[in-house]
Amino acid sequence: MIHLRWCFALVLLLSVFSLALTTKARADECAARFDHEVRKLHSQDNLDLCAATAGKVVLVVNTASQCGFTPQFEGLEALYKKYRDQGLVVLGFPSDDFRQELDDEGQTAKVCYINYGVTFPMMATSPVRGKAANPVFRGLNEDAGEPRWNFNKYLVDRDGTVIKHYPSSARPLDGELEDAVRAAL
Repeated sequence: MIHLRWCFALVLLLSVFSLALTTKARADECAARFDHEVRKLHSQDNLDLCAATAGKVVLVVNTASQCGFTPQFEGLEALYKKYRDQGLVVLGFPSDDFRQELDDEGQTAKVCYINYGVTFPMMATSPVRGKAANPVFRGLNEDAGEPRWNFNKYLVDRDGTVIKHYPSSARPLDGELEDAVRAAL
């Protein structure tokens, strides 16, 4: 009987120790700016940004479905597919801050997923400017400046440091942004 109690105590102690190590490893790998859960686009499910970005180079983009830059979804998707196996993740944050996002998240999702074939994580529509900005953009705005229009791009290194803030006009492929992604990887 005593032997069983010691075995149980040892198993319990090892479980607690293992949990502590796992939690510490997660905290060590996750950049503070991504230590948030956010709701996915047109879903009740949340995305753990920490788990999605840990140890990766991240491209954060504020998007809109009715913008002249909306076709950049094609280039962003191609960039994501080209470099995701090397450690790139693209995060899309639809926003109506510039009055070019659809009111219905279902329609926004259709533009992203059906019209442009987006497979990278897309978040629920949220503000990206000012005091109401979502927590990811509050940090990006402090470090690199607020988006001036839709499809601003923030390239963030594996430690969570902003490498550079690119304007809407920066093409996802075949230019300075792709060169910077390659260098960061």
